[in-house]
Amino acid sequence: MYKKYLTKCKVCPHECNINRNEGQIGRCKSKDKVKIALYSTHNFEEPCISGEKGSGTVFFSNCNLNCVFCQNYEISQESKGKEIEIEELADIFLKQQENDVENINLVTPTSYVPQIIEAIKIAKGKGLEIPIVYNTNGYEKIETLKMLEGYIDIYLPDFKYYYNDIAKRYSKVDNYFEVTTNSLKEMQRQVGTSVFDENGIMKRGMIIRHLVLPNYIENSKKVLKWIKENMNDDIYVSIMAQYFPTYKAKEIDELSRKLTNDEWEEIESYVEELGIENGFIQELGEHEEEYVPKWEY
Repeated sequence: MYKKYLTKCKVCPHECNINRNEGQIGRCKSKDKVKIALYSTHNFEEPCISGEKGSGTVFFSNCNLNCVFCQNYEISQESKGKEIEIEELADIFLKQQENDVENINLVTPTSYVPQIIEAIKIAKGKGLEIPIVYNTNGYEKIETLKMLEGYIDIYLPDFKYYYNDIAKRYSKVDNYFEVTTNSLKEMQRQVGTSVFDENGIMKRGMIIRHLVLPNYIENSKKVLKWIKENMNDDIYVSIMAQYFPTYKAKEIDELSRKLTNDEWEEIESYVEELGIENGFIQELGEHEEEYVPKWEY
């Protein structure tokens, strides 16, 4: 069933229209088989995602963006990983549940949505019950997101850029703002009001992540303002200070350093000014060189 979506692939906004079933390669480099880099228990997501037991992450290889600062570039850009069958993916979901994790966390899943849906169906038929998290860069196609309705409990998208020229420069993508903001609205429509259990673990809902880049504080402010003005108040926001220069960013002057204390304090003040209450913000170390990320409520 899923193969029909790969014959002329239009799974993501790039709409490469190539036949992945015959090994043709498009923008994301993904073929018909699912390719994963690893699966593990991850304890360093937002507190309501990881909890005490950890999040059951599955890291998919390849990506439909080409971010010059990607911290997982070996997986996303260099295709590190192993091809597996859909039945194997379903078994991984079940193994993660057996490990008593809080959820199944699909990391960079966009290229494999048709296959993932089939794997979820198989796993649910064998007793998969824990929430499923869709952990995405945010550059999604509405029609593909609608395919996921009923299968995804928690959306965890990035919202990287307000300005399309920055998106083009650092992620080699067009119309990022328009595509991503429409995707965020569709995700919100699907999951509605956030639901937590008695231990503060999210069971259903949405958290929008934003990574603050050095020298682009105005971009971050615009992103946060858009979220405040366009998304429901019960949507959570996760503001990240964990940027460090890696991959190609090390060679780009404006991205070749970590955030300064002044930059981060400006973001913290702006969050307070906007009145964003639901979410998480990382702490920046007292000194730039002593940077230690830490989530706080």
